[in-house]
Amino acid sequence: MRILLVEDEHEIQSFLKQALTEAGYQVCLAPDGKSAEGLAVTHSYDILIVDLGLPDQDGISLILRLRQMGVVAPVLILSARRSVDDRVRGLEQGGDDYLTKPFALAELLARLRNLLKRNAPAATEATRLRVMDLELDLLRREASRSGHRLQLTPQEFVLLEYLCRNAGRVVTRSMILEKVWGMRIQPDTNVVDVHIYRLRGKVDGQGQQPLIRTLRGVGYVINER
Repeated sequence: MRILLVEDEHEIQSFLKQALTEAGYQVCLAPDGKSAEGLAVTHSYDILIVDLGLPDQDGISLILRLRQMGVVAPVLILSARRSVDDRVRGLEQGGDDYLTKPFALAELLARLRNLLKRNAPAATEATRLRVMDLELDLLRREASRSGHRLQLTPQEFVLLEYLCRNAGRVVTRSMILEKVWGMRIQPDTNVVDVHIYRLRGKVDGQGQQPLIRTLRGVGYVINER
């Protein structure tokens, strides 16, 4: 498994490279955003570890740029920023997981294994999901309804994919937090409600037949017919 480690602090960089190499990963180093961008678009990596405090740009800007350029490898964000707003922003803007500094090596390795397992395609897995006139392209990470592409953030796509995989079944906030956010944020947060509200505006907007339903006090369901 190949990892691109984007970290400018020399001590952390050296520590992580040695630890990850000993864990069986091939590690490529990038000390800043510019070099990381060049490596990510010219080489194939199974996962990226990105520090947000880079010397030439914010790590969030780098992640967004890489997503726009077609880099789909999962991203584990490392940051000393601990607020809920910072974590939610990182996850909304293309990050797949968020780990605050200082961190335990065992936890970082566990999160890497979880991301790699979660993103490993099953041999027989379909590359598209369809619910009525809503279609998801799992390879391109794009969604469309009635042939019109929906402008979704990376996190909105993950949420919509989870709803579609459970079409016709009610999913609770706790289930969504666990499966979509990995319980990386506080369970009493309203982030699920906010994302559902935004997602419904994009999926069910412009007079479309409503697909996403809220069952008050229970959870959410996407209709399958």
